[in-house]
Amino acid sequence: MSNFTVVIPARMSSTRLPRKMLMDVVGLPLIVRVALQAQKSQAKRVVIATDHHEIYEVCQQHGLDVIMTDVEHQSGTDRIAEVVQLLKLADDEIIINVQGDEPLIDPELINHLAEFIVRKQTAIATIAHPIHSSDEIFNPNVVKTVLNKDNLALYFSRAPIPYYRDGYTNAKDFEAPKQLNVLRHIGIYAYQVSFLNIYQQLPSCPLEQIEALEQLRALYNGYKIAVMITNHAPAAGVDTLDDLMRVRQIILAEEK
Repeated sequence: MSNFTVVIPARMSSTRLPRKMLMDVVGLPLIVRVALQAQKSQAKRVVIATDHHEIYEVCQQHGLDVIMTDVEHQSGTDRIAEVVQLLKLADDEIIINVQGDEPLIDPELINHLAEFIVRKQTAIATIAHPIHSSDEIFNPNVVKTVLNKDNLALYFSRAPIPYYRDGYTNAKDFEAPKQLNVLRHIGIYAYQVSFLNIYQQLPSCPLEQIEALEQLRALYNGYKIAVMITNHAPAAGVDTLDDLMRVRQIILAEEK
């Protein structure tokens, strides 16, 4: 399948790692690495959506497709919604949102998600994988999700969900029972353009604001999110300086 567009939101503001979009990753800025990796997918087009002139200029220097967007957007989805309006994309087209700090994203994962949303016919689709580590289950930076029988999301949270009432009170004494299936949400999304065209008009909700999870706005307003399960955890993105060093080492090893 090649009838989809990848859009990569790339804002300059980042609290944990300032200016990370432009940080060097083995000779290339981080955002350039992400775009080049996304180009290995079957996408017909890869577009970077930024809010800052430096990112815009760097992308142009590397021959990448880049669009300047409003600095006031609350989320990456809001930014992508502006892009589909600027590009005048048809309602039935598919957009894949690849995060701007994922230089190791698997191109096949992008392809599979594009196929998945077409098959499920939902407004949004995303990906999750099973986790068993107590450190991850209790880590608020690791977003968890629970699903219904049709693999549609019931909720996303930074808290440990589902909460195993009889099994733990904290990460130290936790041992995951076999029947406890905790899913880590992977921050890549597929959207129907028709949904993106109305997303910005949807009212935000306290859940979205409290958890700082933009997908909760869609759930709160009655939209279905299909979740594709993968057993292979993708490489983590770049949120901290330690992450950046780790990614550099992986890429250096691959390029030897």
